[in-house]
Amino acid sequence: MAESLRGRVAIVTGGATGLGRAVALEFAQGGCAVAFNYVELPGRDVGAQALLTETAIKATGVPCYSSVCDVRKMTSVEQFVAEVRNKLGGVHYLVNNAGVTHDGALWRLTPEAWQEVMDTNVGGAFNCIHAVASHLRAQRFGKIQAFRPGFGIANYAASKAALIGLTKAAAVDLGSAGINVNAVAPGFVKTELLTQLPREVLERAEHESVLGRVAEPEDVSRVILFLCSDAARHITGQVIVVDGGLTLA
Repeated sequence: MAESLRGRVAIVTGGATGLGRAVALEFAQGGCAVAFNYVELPGRDVGAQALLTETAIKATGVPCYSSVCDVRKMTSVEQFVAEVRNKLGGVHYLVNNAGVTHDGALWRLTPEAWQEVMDTNVGGAFNCIHAVASHLRAQRFGKIQAFRPGFGIANYAASKAALIGLTKAAAVDLGSAGINVNAVAPGFVKTELLTQLPREVLERAEHESVLGRVAEPEDVSRVILFLCSDAARHITGQVIVVDGGLTLA
């Protein structure tokens, strides 16, 4: 599987931390050059974490490029993609990982919280697909993956449903150019985000999972790499659930 990735270029949005970082490192270990973007967040030094992630990627022996880029802004995304192509020589894979959550009961959600989640999780994915589509079509090859980990309510659930619809529509539109578009749907994953949840939530997830555990980041990142490999060349427009059987409970 790694042989089909070697020498190619992957973009991972929101790749400085968490699951995005795990995906970026998985690509790098497969011999794939990696680009990732990030935004600064209140109370978190994301820039410093991005530098650590970039250093870890380069330590595997592959080129890496990272930059601040807000996926909600089409012009910023287009500039980022142009810089990736210039510095790394092209784009072959896009992983739409960047996303946000604003939990709260439906009647307590503010219009601002609703809009930010939709603009980032859905609008951001559209902007990134739009920015790489013409290049992927011209080379008649490309793999696009969308995924949002965890569970949410109202705005988050709506954004996930819209992202699945976008995935299937993009698969139809881009399929004739040899481009595969899929979505990966993880359950709970052991990242820093998980540590912010109440202990009882994590215990319930472990109990309800058929496998009796929550996912490690590599449980998800390896599925994404499989979908980007030539071994998955006939899979498109699908939603791959990677939740340890949690949704079977």
